[in-house]
This record gives sequence, C-alpha cells and structure tokens, in this order.
Amino acid sequence: MKFSDASTPVVVLRGVESASHGALGILRSLGRLGIPVHLVACDSQTPGFFSRYCKGRLVCNVESGNAGKSVEVLLELGRKIGRKSILIPTDDNAVLFVADHAAALREQFLFPPMCPELIREVSSKKGMYYLAKEHGVPTPEAAFPTSRHDVLDFISRAKFPVMLKAIYGSQLMKISGQKMFIVHTEAELLEKYDALEDPAHPNLMIQEYIPGGDDTVWMFDGYFNDRSECLLAFTGKKIRQYPVSQGSTSLGICLESQAVRETTTEFMKKIGYKGILDIGYRYDARDGLYKVLDINPRIGSSFRLFVAENGMDVARALYLDLTGRQVIPGTAREGRKWVVEDQDLVSCLRYHQQGKLTFKQWLDSFRGVEEAGYYASDDLAPCFTRVMALFGQAFKKLNPLGA
Repeated sequence: MKFSDASTPVVVLRGVESASHGALGILRSLGRLGIPVHLVACDSQTPGFFSRYCKGRLVCNVESGNAGKSVEVLLELGRKIGRKSILIPTDDNAVLFVADHAAALREQFLFPPMCPELIREVSSKKGMYYLAKEHGVPTPEAAFPTSRHDVLDFISRAKFPVMLKAIYGSQLMKISGQKMFIVHTEAELLEKYDALEDPAHPNLMIQEYIPGGDDTVWMFDGYFNDRSECLLAFTGKKIRQYPVSQGSTSLGICLESQAVRETTTEFMKKIGYKGILDIGYRYDARDGLYKVLDINPRIGSSFRLFVAENGMDVARALYLDLTGRQVIPGTAREGRKWVVEDQDLVSCLRYHQQGKLTFKQWLDSFRGVEEAGYYASDDLAPCFTRVMALFGQAFKKLNPLGA
C-alpha cells in the first residue's frame, strides 16, 4: 500500500494502561507509508521510542497531574511539529482525556468527533450493559451491587460460577493485578468482594458466566466515519489470552463472522459512534448467540491482527478519512494470525500446566502467524528493548534486594 500524500503527521498518545505493542504497531503501520509519527508515552523505555519509525519522542503522563498542563504540553508539541497532526489515543483514559479537552486540542490536532458522555458510557461495563439492553444487543446478564447486602441478595438466587469484574477495569487492575475473576462459590464471592471493593466508590459487578474456552471470544475491529457509517470492518477470535482465560489477545486469528459484523455495525449506528472501535463478544453455545462483553472506544492493542489484503488496517483508515480521502476497505485473509511473543509464551506455559496444551499443539498453533507484537525484520530495536526489559524484571525478582 502507498499513500499519494503522507505529509500529515500523527501523534500517538499512549497512557499508563495501554499495551506498549499497540503503540508500536501504529508507529510501524503508518511509518512504513512515510508518515511522520510522534509518540507521547509515560515511560521513557517504552519500545516504541526505539522504533526507526518514531519521528519524535515525548515523555508525558496525561492520566495524572494537572490536566490543563498536559493539554498545554500536547499543544506545544503540535506547534513544534508545525502543522495539524492526527491524534491517536491508545487506551480508555487517554480517549477520555482527549474527549474532555477536545475543544482546546483541536487547535493543533485532528481526531474524530467525540462525545465525552458516550465515551464514558461505552468505556464503563455498566453503561455498556444498559446500552446493549436498550438496543436489543445480546449481552451476559449482570448485577451491579452497591453494598455487601446487595451481594448477599444476589447470592440468594445466583448460579455459580460467576464472573466478578470491574465496571472500570483499570481500577481493579491496579489493586489486584487482574481485571476479572471466575468465582466458584458463595464464600469466594464474598471474600473477593470484601477485599477488592471500595464501598464509598462501588466499582465491582457480577456477571453471568458463559462456558467455553478462549476460542469462544470473538473480536470486531473497525472504523466509523463522522456519520457513524462503517468504512472498515474485521472479525476474528482469540486463540490464547494473557492472562489465561481472562485477558487480552496473545494469539489471534482472522475469521469471518457475519453475525458479529452485522450486530456491531447496527449497534454503533444506533448510538452514533464515530472513530476506531475495538469490541469483544463471547459465543454462547447454550443459545447460539454472540454476546457483547466490552466496548473499547479506541484503537485496540491487537489491531494489527486485522489487516486487509490491500494493506488496510484501522489506523490507516483513520488517516485516510481524516485527510479527506477514500477508504478502500479490502478483506482480511482468513486464517491470518498475530502473536504477542512474551505474553503468549507465559500463557502457553500456563495452558500446559493446566493440561490444555501439548507441545505439538503449541507448535501447530503458530501456523499462519504473519506478524508479531514486537519482532519485525525491518525494525529490530523495539524487540531488543523489550527483551532487555524482561530480563531486567526477571533479575529484580530473583534479587529483590539488589544483592
């Protein structure tokens, strides 16, 4: 793929919670077309800073400190770049930051129209649940307790196991290191609720457990223009997750699902969504329905799984649309796979320990892998940086006192 005009710069805004391989994927996807891509991240050692496709680097954490100051830092970056740039946030908090300060940021940046209320609603699993119910979209049944009494009331009619999740996943992640738990007993549910909930700011939800393995989790990746028309759509599913059974994609495959595609495009049209979308479903074999699990109103960290045969992905579709050019969608090749090397290695070990993955199955699973999260033959430094960081983390665990 070639762009006739690649002169409009791009600024990638990576928040604390976003995966580093997601930002790196944007740098490579757009940088290979000759587009100047700048990266703003909270970590000076993020692999994207070492990419040959990273035109400019800025360390800034927009999720903490003074929001006004963060806005001015970004505007100053825009002025230094010298022309309006496309701004791509890579996690929910960064998207909300952009939506909340859209009027000021538009002085220097281009991005899809954003409604802060809608972004908050779809980012919240509670808001997403009620939106899905309102528009007739299948979703797992859920309860949103505001006290221990509510949990006890739920237990009186519950069928275990159930999922214990956070309405805002990043908050639970900070406390427990996980975004969700499979809970098998009443006692376990009460124990986890007491340990993890802040009664003054309720954030936990209890969700129906849908049986099935990781391969029942389906994904939609797409781009919607300013009229909420879907210009680009891909579907696929997870083969493995990190953490196991409850995390992000560590190995994924492109597969067509007309049901997922049609459900999502109709849903987003009804609510007036605009921009890049990453959304997850679980197939429920009990009733044959694809049930929406979460909506990410942004580019997903696994977006490079979804690449059309003409080279189009959601980052490129965004670029073309915001610069006034036609998006020629193309179709993804069935069976294309994408892997996050370090995460998938850990997951494979866990699956093997659980008796769910043999050595032969592990080898066979990599057939069809066309791209990785960190390794790229034309851009080796980020992968090397990631490997060194992992060695450093392992050394600290083995030598906690630095002896």
